[in-house]
Amino acid sequence: MKPMQTDLSICERFRFKYPPVAVKFQYFQPEGVRPLPPEKPLSLCEMLLEAGRAPEPFFFGPGYEESCVGRILLGMQAMEPFAESGQIGERLGVFEEARANYALYRHVPRFDRGVVRYVVFSRLDRAGFDPDVTVFAADPSQAEILLRAVTYSTGEPYASRVTPVMGCAWALIYPFQRGKVNYFLPEFVHGMKGRELFPADTVLVTIPHQWLPTVTANLGRMNWHLPSHGSKSAYLEEFGGILSDLARKSKED
Repeated sequence: MKPMQTDLSICERFRFKYPPVAVKFQYFQPEGVRPLPPEKPLSLCEMLLEAGRAPEPFFFGPGYEESCVGRILLGMQAMEPFAESGQIGERLGVFEEARANYALYRHVPRFDRGVVRYVVFSRLDRAGFDPDVTVFAADPSQAEILLRAVTYSTGEPYASRVTPVMGCAWALIYPFQRGKVNYFLPEFVHGMKGRELFPADTVLVTIPHQWLPTVTANLGRMNWHLPSHGSKSAYLEEFGGILSDLARKSKED
């Protein structure tokens, strides 16, 4: 794995409750990284929390029985036909009939079989490698700053993609495959909500490697706490003042 290419120390200013997590998808077994103990079965989304608690990076791979659908999404094993047909979602009450669950699977991003054999997880501040995706568990105010750092110099719109099941695919695989920043509330996802992974107002923001230099550079340049966000009266006063000033200047030109 190549070493970290971007200085991400500015992220420490956020003081996140849950440490940001660096994730790397690998075909070959990563060197110098310990495996996740096989006697500690976790779901793929739970590994994000485990990475925040772990004293050092770890990898998940062959021989580890993940406790949800992570291995299927990563292309490490096939989905059972009864699951592929949509039976589970109907029984859970997430979908009216199996056909709706089956239809949804066509939208969920997955890796082709055998492409990814190992996944490395680490706290961002302990990752010695350049992450493929970086996952931030933020409160709404922190998420607003992160997302504004995406659009600040680019004009890129905010776009959220998620489904009521298999949410980890949208947190990890979608940003990697599409090269797009993604965000959503874990509260919207059946498994994440059921496992009680995060407080209800948590926003997961995932930034793929292509966007990290832009986001970190913008975080260093822009004003994190805008005057208009202080109060409604501050917003109205500033916005109204800008409109009046621009109208006056346009008449003078």
